[in-house]
Amino acid sequence: MVASSARTFSLNSLSNLELHNVSAQPLTYLGRPALRLIEQDGPMHGLAILSASNFTDGVIEVDVAGAPQKDAPQAMRGFVGIAFRVQPNAERFECFYLRPTNGRADDQLRRNHATQYISHPHFPWHRLREETPGVYESYADLVPGAWISVKIVVAGTRAELYIHGADQPCLVVNDLKLSDTNGQIALWAGPGTQAHFSALTVK
Repeated sequence: MVASSARTFSLNSLSNLELHNVSAQPLTYLGRPALRLIEQDGPMHGLAILSASNFTDGVIEVDVAGAPQKDAPQAMRGFVGIAFRVQPNAERFECFYLRPTNGRADDQLRRNHATQYISHPHFPWHRLREETPGVYESYADLVPGAWISVKIVVAGTRAELYIHGADQPCLVVNDLKLSDTNGQIALWAGPGTQAHFSALTVK
C-alpha cells in the first residue's frame, strides 16, 4: 500500500476477512481486543485475508500471540505470522512467521529457528532450511501465548522483520521469491496453533 499515513484495520469483525483453512473469532485476549485464528484441516497453514488491503511496499505493524493448542502434537511450535503480497485465492504469498516455543528453548539450534520467512508455494520452510541453512530464519526472544510486537518493512525485493520494537531487524530477506509484486495482507496461523492478532496498522 502506498500511503502517507497509517491505516488501521479492524479485527473485531469477520465481515472484512476472507478465510482460508482457518476459523476466526473476535474476542478479548490478555485484556485487549483481538482476533483468534485456529488453523483447520492442516498440515499447512490458515489465512485470514484482509479484503480491503492492497499492499506493495510499506510497513506492517501488528501484535501477535501464538501458542500450541492443548491437544497439539509435541512438535507444534505455536506458529503465528503475517502474509503479504497475497495473490488471489491465496495461491501465492510471502510470509514472516514466529515459532514462540523456540524462543527460550534449552536447545540453541531450536532458538535459531524462532523466526522464519517462507514464500508459498514453492519455498516452504523445509526447502529453504535444506538449501540455504540459516539464511531465512533467526533467533528472537519469544514467549508462547504472550503478546509480541511485530513490524515488517517491505521495499521491492527486500523485507525486514523487527520484534519487540527493536531498532535492528532480527531477520533480513534480500530476495523475496515473488519478486516486486502487489497483493493483499493476511493473518497467518500454522498447524496446531491458537493464534491471536491485535492492533494491525499499515503505512
